[in-house]
Amino acid sequence: MNTVYLAAQSLSAGDGGMSRVARLVALVLHDEVLCGRLSAEGLSLRDSAEPKKLGFPVHLMKNSKLRFVAAAHRAALRPSHFIYDSLSLARAHCRLPGAQRPFLAWILGIEAWENARPVHLRCARRADDLVAISRYSRDRAEALHGGFSRARVCWLGTESDEAPSIARQDAGPPTVLTVGRIDEDNYKGHDALIDCWASVTSQVPDARLVIVGTGPGLPTLRQLASSSPAATRIVFRGFVPEEEMDKTWSEATVFAMPSRGEGFGLVYIEAMRQGVPVVASIHDAAPEVNLDGVTGFNVDLTDSSALPERLISLLTNRDQSRELGLAGQKRWTDYFRFSAFRSRFLPILDEFLDSKR
Repeated sequence: MNTVYLAAQSLSAGDGGMSRVARLVALVLHDEVLCGRLSAEGLSLRDSAEPKKLGFPVHLMKNSKLRFVAAAHRAALRPSHFIYDSLSLARAHCRLPGAQRPFLAWILGIEAWENARPVHLRCARRADDLVAISRYSRDRAEALHGGFSRARVCWLGTESDEAPSIARQDAGPPTVLTVGRIDEDNYKGHDALIDCWASVTSQVPDARLVIVGTGPGLPTLRQLASSSPAATRIVFRGFVPEEEMDKTWSEATVFAMPSRGEGFGLVYIEAMRQGVPVVASIHDAAPEVNLDGVTGFNVDLTDSSALPERLISLLTNRDQSRELGLAGQKRWTDYFRFSAFRSRFLPILDEFLDSKR
């Protein structure tokens, strides 16, 4: 029986996109363990408590990179296969003679693009298998560095097949919701939303911009919002626990994240699951996930009028918003539920295990 080691930054729910990739893989491994097809163990760099409901043991390194590398090397002494949630963690893969076990690495986006570290590119070239979260992520890495065209594409999904438990609140004020980590470079488009918000409220006076998330760029973003003529219509919610997010989603008329750097955009498919239309950009992987004119819109951020015009249109035309939201929910049902992810990833996993014995 094959043993699979899943090496992850974190396997905890609500700990960002990289954690979600690892958890999706872990849930597939859990099903395979229950069926008796393989055994599995986890190595977590950041977690301090064992994640629940994974169905196999997880060894906690408690943020010690030295312990993580040592654990990966010890595991390589046993017949095993390794899955790394990123090229960054794949650096830990053992290269000692007699312990060079097969490994698969995920390509998430930014770490394989313009500012990719040479060590990450070397890891990609050494990997037995590469899996990219989108065609866009793979093709951008290939165009920049070469050697990535062999990567298989496996779109991500939500962790559940269940629709949200809380109904949409259409009676509330027109609300644009954005959810995501707030980094100092603001690549997720928080600043673009704040910059255009006065234009939006000039046409939709009772509209609110609700910002969920935190990060090192939050103080700068708050300062930008405070100087806006529409400052009173911008709400910072900070971190919202995963179990409370359905209620937050139920308030949203539109979800907007006009990012320039998404390798996939997990939050777009969560918006679709919730039946909320999506406004994203044309500058990253969003058009691969969010179908322009079908589940929402993808705007050109070099056109300063494009973003506010789309937001105003969706906030003032609730019938259009509902229609796009329902189409998004159908797209989630067809392509982005957990069962859809499992169907995509299982053949990749089986081939990896079978061909690299």
